[in-house]
Amino acid sequence: MNEIRLKAGREKAVLRGHPWIFSGSVAGATDRDEGEFAGHTVKVVDPVGNFLAWGALSPSSKIRVRLWSRNEEDDIDPEFFHTRLKKAINHRNLTIQDKEVDAYRLVHGESDGLPGLIVDKYGEILVVQFLACGVEHWRDLLVDQLGEITGCGHIYERSDTDTRRLEGLPPRKGWLMGGEIVTPIKIKENGLLYWVDILGGQKTGFYLDQRENRSKIREIARGKSILDCFAYTGSFTISALAGGAKGVTAIDSSGEAIRMGRENLAVNHITEASVDWIEANVFEQLRKFRDLNRMFDMVILDPPKFAPTASHAQRAARGYKDINLLALKLLNPDGLLVTFSCSGGVSEDLFQKIIAGAALDAEVQAKIINRLGPGVDHPVALNFPEGSYLKGLIVQV
Repeated sequence: MNEIRLKAGREKAVLRGHPWIFSGSVAGATDRDEGEFAGHTVKVVDPVGNFLAWGALSPSSKIRVRLWSRNEEDDIDPEFFHTRLKKAINHRNLTIQDKEVDAYRLVHGESDGLPGLIVDKYGEILVVQFLACGVEHWRDLLVDQLGEITGCGHIYERSDTDTRRLEGLPPRKGWLMGGEIVTPIKIKENGLLYWVDILGGQKTGFYLDQRENRSKIREIARGKSILDCFAYTGSFTISALAGGAKGVTAIDSSGEAIRMGRENLAVNHITEASVDWIEANVFEQLRKFRDLNRMFDMVILDPPKFAPTASHAQRAARGYKDINLLALKLLNPDGLLVTFSCSGGVSEDLFQKIIAGAALDAEVQAKIINRLGPGVDHPVALNFPEGSYLKGLIVQV
């Protein structure tokens, strides 16, 4: 068994329960860091050799070790992973009991004790991501166990993210279990239907982490004129219209996403006339609306990730401020800004400061009336604040 020894003082994060060990915390470099050991289980010890944890080695990553367990008695073997998977899936079975919802996250990486593993359920299909060397090493076993525990006969891999590149792993996607099926597939959520492209859509095909926020939009949309920015395939748009919105202007830069958005309108029997679809760069379109003095009762901002890590936060802050400033200028009196950040590098506190600065520059008085986040299927471990990536505010001017 390979051993990773930490530098003096660097064991504190492990003792506090954090699941990552960075390369700068490791004492020395030996042949155990070579690529042939990628994903292998290592014993992590403090500077004098006392056991701290079991983890998986990632030789190419700044996150050198992702921890499996701090219990020395644990064996990192098939039974260990079966137990972890079963616990995560049972938690979802207890918390997602709404028969009007058949798409949600089953496994959420570090917060479920399985660093680098994402499993999303779309009806009877699982979409998986293996984002770190550890879960990549155990990939075939995990696929078999997921099929056994869930009873799902179709499993598709979407390990095509930048995270794998940082791990020294190539992108990969394709069917792992079951024959190919016709896509896109149809899911149900809160009484609404959505087409989902699991093969090429954003993330694993759909923004499952926004499920409860879509319900919130539906609650507050009645009678409002709404601008939905970065609309993707229209899930916020359709939720708003289902809640009685007067009309929605939906902007996205992808013509393919808008095409699927129109199909989502049709499958929910919502008239096409309810939505003005605009294929455009959101920043540019918001400036056009500002110059035209176009106003709305609600603006929804759900932009892509501007800051993947904390090192990008200050640079990303300008982008978040600019777009929220533009949105605030487009709101009628008593209007609502529903704004999100999915950047793990932007803390909740920093995000609020950015929106406050945007309101100041927009010369509007505003107040937070709701704080938003992911649903119960996206838990955040208390010892892993980096897992709290999605944050949102509903601000009234």
